[in-house]
Amino acid sequence: MDDLSRFRHSIDNLDAALIHLLAERFKLTKAVGAYKAAHDLPPADPEREKQQIQRLRALAVEADLDPDFAEKLLNFIIQEVIQHHQAARA
Repeated sequence: MDDLSRFRHSIDNLDAALIHLLAERFKLTKAVGAYKAAHDLPPADPEREKQQIQRLRALAVEADLDPDFAEKLLNFIIQEVIQHHQAARA
């Protein structure tokens, strides 16, 4: 059980790091949303999103992570960001 506890402790630390990284990312994307709203730019940028998905899929392959999973995760994040950008325009 000692090994299991160590594994779980490491997982807990990684989960905390993920949450903090996502929080930092959303702080930046909220700033982008405010900028877009102030400059009358659209909330979504399909070309940028496409580039990011391609980049993250490649990074996932390098990291031995399923690129389909990485794309699903990024799409989920992108949809949340777009909602924030739409709210900033309102």
